[in-house]
Amino acid sequence: MSQNFASTLLENAVNEFAKLPGIGRKTALRLVLHLLRQETSEVDNFGQAIMRLRHDIRYCHVCHNISDTDTCALCADTTRDATTVCVVENVREVMAVEATSQYHGLYHVLGGVISPMDGVGPADLEIESLVQRVAQGNVKEVILALSATIEGDTTNFYIFRKLAPYDVRITLIARGVSVGDELEYTDEITLGRSILNRTPFSDSFK
Repeated sequence: MSQNFASTLLENAVNEFAKLPGIGRKTALRLVLHLLRQETSEVDNFGQAIMRLRHDIRYCHVCHNISDTDTCALCADTTRDATTVCVVENVREVMAVEATSQYHGLYHVLGGVISPMDGVGPADLEIESLVQRVAQGNVKEVILALSATIEGDTTNFYIFRKLAPYDVRITLIARGVSVGDELEYTDEITLGRSILNRTPFSDSFK
């Protein structure tokens, strides 16, 4: 047991919290001590929520967004425009676009972007399932809403090539999002305007 801790249980809890991104050991200790001051029932609820998150959460079989059921609430919402699909990198960006209240279609979560330097290729992403959705013929427009980075642009172009054989409009969110910016950190007004002012992807070649 470390000489800095009076309890192995305390030290173990601090070690686990410190594994979280952005959490140093001092912050981890503060969080653990906070939990110790709470009612046992509240800490039990906290622990159960974390356990259920890891064991029970699912990914939508349509769009690959996180979900409590096989089909997420967005895909199951019959009031949304099922002919439009917004392609994003991860679930955080679904939340970012939804926060703008400017988009009412469906989503497709890739699970990342093509990045050879990181060993991520097209086969590691949900690109083929996107092609299959478009091939069914119900999708009329695919909005490419990836971050304005080299990796994002590479992924955009790859998807554009894969969808070229199909009768579908492919658009790119307006570059109100600065080149090099991560989409999830873009403010809601800028992101909302970028969605509304999207342009044909083919225009990006000009």
